[in-house]
Amino acid sequence: MKRLICLLVLCAPNLLAFAQTAAPAGAAAQPSPAVQAAPPQVSARVFPTTLKPRPDGRKWRVGYFESGDYSEYPRTLRVIVAGLQQLGWLTVPPIPEGLTGHQIWQFLADNARSDVLEFVADAWWQPGNFDAGKRPAVRQSIQARIRERGDIDLIIAMGTLAGQDMATLGAPVPTVVASTSDAVGAHIVKSAEDSGLDNLHARVQPERYQRQVRLFHDIVPFKTLGLVYDDSPEGRTYAAVDAVEQVARERHFTVRACNARANGIPQEEATRNVLACYRDIAGKADAVYVTVHRGITPDSVSDVARILRDAKVPSFSMLGSEEVQKGILMSLAQADYSYVGLFYAETIARIFNGARPRQLNQIWMDPAKIALNLETARVIGFDPPVDILLAADEVYERH
Repeated sequence: MKRLICLLVLCAPNLLAFAQTAAPAGAAAQPSPAVQAAPPQVSARVFPTTLKPRPDGRKWRVGYFESGDYSEYPRTLRVIVAGLQQLGWLTVPPIPEGLTGHQIWQFLADNARSDVLEFVADAWWQPGNFDAGKRPAVRQSIQARIRERGDIDLIIAMGTLAGQDMATLGAPVPTVVASTSDAVGAHIVKSAEDSGLDNLHARVQPERYQRQVRLFHDIVPFKTLGLVYDDSPEGRTYAAVDAVEQVARERHFTVRACNARANGIPQEEATRNVLACYRDIAGKADAVYVTVHRGITPDSVSDVARILRDAKVPSFSMLGSEEVQKGILMSLAQADYSYVGLFYAETIARIFNGARPRQLNQIWMDPAKIALNLETARVIGFDPPVDILLAADEVYERH
């Protein structure tokens, strides 16, 4: 059961300072994070989000490149479509629940109605189960499609691998990279302010994970932090390992890691690996940072939470309050996902209205709100400080 406690501005000075670093100045006066992210040099007057047909009168044709099967990708695609619908670019019937990214794409190709935009059914790519060995062939397929047929106007690249591969190709068509943990750290874009390629855009949240870990350490002054991830370049990016190690150096705590292989294997095996690692790490760390991992699904996160509760280890979710609702001790409360979708939708609309992706602002900040699971706190014997209770915008009393 969720109940609202108070606004963050009423809280203790250290948490107020966190909020001020996490949100842009004047954020409270803005109608939504999507709007507050728009930079002054790229205003709606210059690049509007209104319907704009192609100059030749044909429809804009959109393709989709997905890194693999991961629950966040279909969710993000849904809110992008909802954002485009909100902007008036299309109408689409309710998308059935439980569909994969590919199935949603086919549903959109068959059912979305628009005078100016279409989702191209056969312009869909994926290298299997995050299989690095298949990535070169997928890149070649995309490159050949663009070079030989030239019939795709924009590609939504979903996830880190897809974003990296489009950057490797030089983004030959406008590319919007979505649902990536750290686009700068993954070398998808040059910096938060500049994608480095005219046709490339990715949402960036500077210092997001450093802020999370610092906040967790302020609340739970641990000496050893547990971290589970796939020890590959991509896995380290998903888990923000560099950010965690940076804060570890600043705060003088130790990181205890466990390698849970995830890429190129079945989903069930990835989940078994991640649960085994959490069982191992739970007895070796004072606290655990639960990071993004392919083996953690909306179903298996409850098992992760149970393992950590049984070990009486405080935990912080990188992903957000949905995992707190499933039993993780705390996180930052997640912004309404519709705002994220609207940010991407506005980016796509402005590109079709003449903007180069590189010209558009990439920075988008989550609101600084705390999510806390009181039942987990009771089970592990954690007594939240009063200022944390005051700062908690989302409090879950059961899981």
